[in-house]
Amino acid sequence: MIGTIVNTAAVIAGGTIGLLLNKNMPQRITGIYFQAVGLFTLAIGISMVVKMDHILIVVGSLAIGSLLGEWLNIEAGAERLSNYLKARFKIGNNKFSEGLITAFLLFCIGSMTILGTIQEGTGGSSDLLYTKSLMDFFSALLLASAFGVGVVVSAIPLFIFQALLTLLAMYAGSFFTPTIILGLTSVGGILLIGLGINILEIKKLRIMNMLPALIVVAVLLWLF
Repeated sequence: MIGTIVNTAAVIAGGTIGLLLNKNMPQRITGIYFQAVGLFTLAIGISMVVKMDHILIVVGSLAIGSLLGEWLNIEAGAERLSNYLKARFKIGNNKFSEGLITAFLLFCIGSMTILGTIQEGTGGSSDLLYTKSLMDFFSALLLASAFGVGVVVSAIPLFIFQALLTLLAMYAGSFFTPTIILGLTSVGGILLIGLGINILEIKKLRIMNMLPALIVVAVLLWLF
């Protein structure tokens, strides 16, 4: 899991530098940073969706996954966890929860995460995760300068998520066919577009509650 370890370290390093920059950053500069992050997230999401296939399955997965996530109320659970961490470690940043959730979604929902962990888990090269690490370093710097320490803390769930995917690939690598990877990429791209809309404050979307769609699309594509 060298690639995942490097990726985690890159997020911590980039986020820490971003925190140092944030201390002397005027409000108007922070505002334009938020806009840049939002547009950057939209661009990533759109790039992931352009090759979308099996549209009916993707739409069905989003519908079923969103209903399941709303029933489980994942977003409320994530908010409670981040608030617990905030209270436990006496973090005064009022954007801690938003930063933690935004960074986790941006770093973990993407084709490079899926492909990189599968490649490493099946005994291949870690080069894709190294490339992702460099991108995440600069993304973490940008996000932390706008959202604060929650971005640095997101390195913990990032490590857990990617480590689990790597282990899954080690024992069930054949499950992740090109069709399933494309489906995961398409749904992930749509979720990132929604995340970009949230960051730009166009409309508040409950993206965390839509995360089960990633599991649903993989299962449906495997079945059909």
